[in-house]
Amino acid sequence: MTRTKAVAWAGGASYLLAVGLLVGAAPRASGTVHGVGALLAVSLLADVVRRMPLLALAMTLFGSTAVVTGPPSSGHESLTASYQGQFLSYLAVDLVLGFIVATCVRRASIVAVAVSVAVQFLVIGVFAHGDGLAVNEVIALLASAASCMAGLLSRERREHAVALRAQEVAEAVTAERLRIARELHDMVAHSIGIVAIQAGVGSRVIQTQPAEAREALRAIEATSRETLSGLRRTLVSLRQADRGETASEQSEQSPLAPSPGLADVERLAAATAGAGVRVDVRCGGEQRPVPADIDLSAYRIVQEALTNVVRHAGTGRCRVVIDYGEEELSVEVVDEGRGATGNGSAHGFGIIGMRERVGLLGGHLSAGPRPEGGFRVAARLPLPAPVGVPLEAR
Repeated sequence: MTRTKAVAWAGGASYLLAVGLLVGAAPRASGTVHGVGALLAVSLLADVVRRMPLLALAMTLFGSTAVVTGPPSSGHESLTASYQGQFLSYLAVDLVLGFIVATCVRRASIVAVAVSVAVQFLVIGVFAHGDGLAVNEVIALLASAASCMAGLLSRERREHAVALRAQEVAEAVTAERLRIARELHDMVAHSIGIVAIQAGVGSRVIQTQPAEAREALRAIEATSRETLSGLRRTLVSLRQADRGETASEQSEQSPLAPSPGLADVERLAAATAGAGVRVDVRCGGEQRPVPADIDLSAYRIVQEALTNVVRHAGTGRCRVVIDYGEEELSVEVVDEGRGATGNGSAHGFGIIGMRERVGLLGGHLSAGPRPEGGFRVAARLPLPAPVGVPLEAR
């Protein structure tokens, strides 16, 4: 027998002993005293109620009935004291009954309520005085109904909390899938665009300029290897998530590379230059670390915009401007290509993905053709207040 079971059984034995003392050792006490004693004695059944609620209800019914029917009433005891004794004795039963309604299955709860109410009505009907019978019956019914309502409210609140938790988990899973889809789209679309451009260059110059063709093939190899590495990391993360591993376990077991950020824009520009589009990167403001989600989103916006320039703009150069403001981070990608016709965002997921990223961070994105020609993508991402600086001071 485990220690918790031993404690529960000891509590049950103590309760029966306390009831025996109330009935036998204080037979001439008033009904109110016996009722209070029975109500206090039920606290000894705390472990029994938690582990075996139906057994606790049976013991409480037995003990309360013994207290109500056992000691003979004093000749000078008032009817009010007698009613109080019956009410307080069976109030202990109602407390256990409320716990059963809140925690046990519905069938067991219905049986427990029916038995408890029947026993109370029977005992009160036999031992109550004729003038007080109706009053005692109504009080017992109201007390039982109140305990059942409290139990039902507790059950519904718990079930609602479980449902909310399940909904939160489902929403988190959906958000994670969307995040992974955006990551894969940004990574694959950019890489495939670079590979397509380099393959086209290589096929045109392979006969006349072998050195240029070799450079194109090297760029294709490097881009492909980098993309495959990123896909492998993503798939490893997904497999570990399917096995139910925690985030700490994933970080310990999977050699995941850090997420890209604005520090990698120069490398991105170099890769885009290899695809035939020269990128002029300009930074303004005080360059400083920004939160990881903002850093990653800004990088992905630049990456997607450059992918659209390479694939659709039909131009050999573009400009990337990154401005570190006090309250927001601004990112702008401008080209002088074919504008809206070249970017073709109406049928793709690139601009949609940018808007989702910016929207999740509470920022603003504008993407469209420029009046003087070309296409412009501009994103403003709000930055959190520095630690220790009050918001009103900003």
